[in-house]
Amino acid sequence: MSSRNDEITRVVELMARLPGLGPRSAQRIVLHLLRARQGLLQPLASALAALAESVRQCGVCGNFDTRDPCHICRDEKRKREVICVVKDVADLWALERAGVFHGRYHVTGGLLSAIDGITPEDLRIPNLINRVRTENVREVILALDATVEGQTTAHYIAEALKETGVTVSHLAHGMPVGGELEYLDEGTIAAAFRARRQAEGS
Repeated sequence: MSSRNDEITRVVELMARLPGLGPRSAQRIVLHLLRARQGLLQPLASALAALAESVRQCGVCGNFDTRDPCHICRDEKRKREVICVVKDVADLWALERAGVFHGRYHVTGGLLSAIDGITPEDLRIPNLINRVRTENVREVILALDATVEGQTTAHYIAEALKETGVTVSHLAHGMPVGGELEYLDEGTIAAAFRARRQAEGS
């Protein structure tokens, strides 16, 4: 017989699906929440319910916000002629923390992978190409992971944008090979942005 009831088991199983958590870590978190019911569990449950109800994906860039388009896409002070391409929203948040980019973003939603069968159509790459063609974009900055998949995706995008005449640049120094943008500190991101280079063939 299980030592937990169905409600607790269900929450533990859901928690264990989160990145970096296994069954034991999930169980510890749930026990902590139950012990701090008034101060943490109930406010967290309310906040998660509000999050699920009000937050949506921006139809323009792919960011998460309570409005569509998101606050970045609506901001008239941002440089509208420059788009920074990132893998996911966590990378967008990392760049915003670093404070080095003042244009707009495009979240691909992942990286190309022949092994996993992920094609451009599975990502938001066609949307990016359409934005470049219709929004008077002058530069596309590829801020993708310095991994095989990241470089493959960057090369595909650069090739796809050749005919548009837009300048395509990559992040450079400070971005370690094999590194993921989300986990870099603000100083490293800033250095990579300042030293970005034009993509080959663009």
